Amino acid sequence: MNPKSAIKGRGAQRNVHNRFFELSHEMRDDFLEYCRKEGEISDKNKTLYLEVFPKTIINKVESPDIGMSYSMNSYQGCEHGCIYCYARNSHEYWGYSAGLDFERRIMVKKAAPKLLEAKIKKKSWKAHPIVMSGNTDCYQPAEKQFKITRQCLEVFLKYKHPAAIITKNALILRDLDVLKALANDNLISVNLSITSLSEDTRRILEPRTATIKKRLETVKVLSENGIPVNVMLAPIIPSINSHEILPLAKAASEYGALSIAHTIVRLNGAIGEIFKDWIHKTMPDRAQKVLHQIESCHGGSLNDSRYGTRMRGEGKIAEQINNLVRLARLKYFKNKRMPRLNLNLHEQYKDGQLKLF
Repeated sequence: MNPKSAIKGRGAQRNVHNRFFELSHEMRDDFLEYCRKEGEISDKNKTLYLEVFPKTIINKVESPDIGMSYSMNSYQGCEHGCIYCYARNSHEYWGYSAGLDFERRIMVKKAAPKLLEAKIKKKSWKAHPIVMSGNTDCYQPAEKQFKITRQCLEVFLKYKHPAAIITKNALILRDLDVLKALANDNLISVNLSITSLSEDTRRILEPRTATIKKRLETVKVLSENGIPVNVMLAPIIPSINSHEILPLAKAASEYGALSIAHTIVRLNGAIGEIFKDWIHKTMPDRAQKVLHQIESCHGGSLNDSRYGTRMRGEGKIAEQINNLVRLARLKYFKNKRMPRLNLNLHEQYKDGQLKLF
């Protein structure tokens, strides 16, 4: 399935045009200019970590169909290389391509823990669950080196503030001690993404992620330690993993997950071009079939930005997928439910310790 010409260990197979930068545009940021020199690292297929200095770290989520109010991202770009990732488009704001640059140019926010602490200590701040990885995975390979996610979890614990995590990396188990401490006060939930039970599919769809076996084991360990886990069957891609919905849900339930969630793949912005290039190289025998079926779920387009429709799709194929997920919930999660996170403790710990009244 992988031709010799394919770039091994990467999802995207090339860079694509950045819509925000024309040939006449001059890049003025020193670190961006440095990385855009001819021949710099990209030919060696290595990842470059670049420290950036944001003024804030918590983002208010305005989209009505996302299911979160606040998010934060310790890293921009993601070495996991998932070919379908909606976050690829955000890399263009940094002056990079949504293709290979997204996987090989990782922005690191070392100040994230301090920015988080400053925000949730404010008198005006009211506790809301803050989702780590609203855009890119907080446990991607960079976390092994920088430990920013762990430091942020320690801030949440110090101030008894609720948080949620989205990841597909078994590295989360490194922080089991902090997660258990948060779970003792019902301050943490984990959303673990599992998109296939096939390692062959996983390798080409999500080339630098944890194996399926490790992810299922991670669900089991977290669950056995009292940390609630929701498994994300996301995205469902017609004719690639759509036939696995029931087996995936069954495995998730057996390993201890309390619920499942799903989305149907949509390929907005530059992702459509990247995905088409990828699927013609990795699955040439069914490329057109997959692309046409994705289009059938989104009104004849790969791109879908309609609130309320973009995540679930429309048409016969989307209806079949959504019905299978409903059946899976009834069959494997009938008496299971994710708990609500505790919003009440934080006000008593805004100084980092229990207030005395």
